[in-house]
Amino acid sequence: AMFALGIPTTRALSVVTSDTPVYRETVEQGAMLMRLAESHVRFGHFEHFYYRREAEKVRELADYVIRHHWPQLGSDAEKYALWFRDVVTRTARLIARWQTVGFCHGVMNTDNMSILGLTMDYGPYGFLDDYQPGFICNHSDHQGRYSFDNQPAAALWNLQRLAQSLSPFIAVDVLNDALDGYQEALLVEYGQRMRGKLGLFSEQKGDNDLLNGLFSLMEREGSDYTRTFRMLSVTEQQSASSPLRDEFIDRAAFDSWFSDYRARLQQERVDDATRQQSMKQVNPAVVLRNWLAQRAIEQAERGDYAEFERLHEALRDPFADRSDDYASRPPEWGKRLEVSCSS
Repeated sequence: AMFALGIPTTRALSVVTSDTPVYRETVEQGAMLMRLAESHVRFGHFEHFYYRREAEKVRELADYVIRHHWPQLGSDAEKYALWFRDVVTRTARLIARWQTVGFCHGVMNTDNMSILGLTMDYGPYGFLDDYQPGFICNHSDHQGRYSFDNQPAAALWNLQRLAQSLSPFIAVDVLNDALDGYQEALLVEYGQRMRGKLGLFSEQKGDNDLLNGLFSLMEREGSDYTRTFRMLSVTEQQSASSPLRDEFIDRAAFDSWFSDYRARLQQERVDDATRQQSMKQVNPAVVLRNWLAQRAIEQAERGDYAEFERLHEALRDPFADRSDDYASRPPEWGKRLEVSCSS
């Protein structure tokens, strides 16, 4: 699902089931998921050796990672600084991509952060249904440490912990300089992608206000995140009507925002067909919502894998037009699903 959305991620290879019961929230059948990645090295691996006061092993691990994944830095006198700066940039760009598709990881511990900037350790994750910036997908995250809107800050905190682990052989001012680039890298990536979701091909003053105005309206109305941007993709510059209007109760507020949006589109000098095609390539029609997964799981537990196969095919092509319930708002029971690390 994430790979097809263009998000850097580990990949699922196979699932092996077992007859051994597993006792979690309920008694379930045990299973093991095998995942593939260029590397499974995490921030936490560096912390492990740092807190064991084995600084030389921290350096050895850094050398290993650079040798295998940043070979172009091998003979550079500044290789450690350049490497860490790239780790910061990759992480910032990954988080920006999560935010633009409405993905919430749920358990962003340092041992769940890839040194390559990949999404890994899928546990209590979830995609936004209603737009709620404070959305918490992990039912055991009682304080919202890893809520949707806290993910950028959580990633920076994790990078700071990684920097601390590298401090025995990288100067603190060098590490801090790299960390200072995190926010800019994140905002640049996020800005570019959100302009793409709005169908804007250039950056202009007022674009942030336009986006924030939409978010405020969506939050107030409980608008579906994925569905809103997908429906926005069929906007016609010269038409004041929009199928998205029927998604809002406060029609006057939507009309006001939509008028500003159409005026901004007209400044682009891009025809509707070109813009709509571009928007549909970045605004998915379907994401792996919890309720869709739960429905497929329940049917599979009864021996019927048809829904699983159908959902799998849909997630392989998330940007295709759809008229089925995959592109609809979730049912009320689907919004109340809670996920844990052992789900």
